[in-house]
Amino acid sequence: MSYPPCPQCNSEYVYPEQNNLICPECAHEWNPDTVNEDDIINVKDANGTLLADGDKVTVAKDLKIKGSSQVIKIGTKALIRRVLDKKDHELDCKLDGVGEMMVTAKFVKKA
Repeated sequence: MSYPPCPQCNSEYVYPEQNNLICPECAHEWNPDTVNEDDIINVKDANGTLLADGDKVTVAKDLKIKGSSQVIKIGTKALIRRVLDKKDHELDCKLDGVGEMMVTAKFVKKA
């Protein structure tokens, strides 16, 4: 039986428990019959555009990487793998020339 993906992290590894569905990746529980608008994550870029999984973005300013002397230059392209509901570093991205990294949404622009 196929279940809908998790509304928070879009994981396909969802399993049922009584009337709810549970995501093992982010531990989100929801009733598939009543999906609220609160479950949808709203993350905006530097220009106020809503971002979603799979969007392509560019870095809006030079960013220093914590614990490293490396810098992510302005204009570096990235692919958003997941949008997370966190206070800081909402985007799980794959950055060109840098690798996979968590980035704060206010420092990128949708391409």
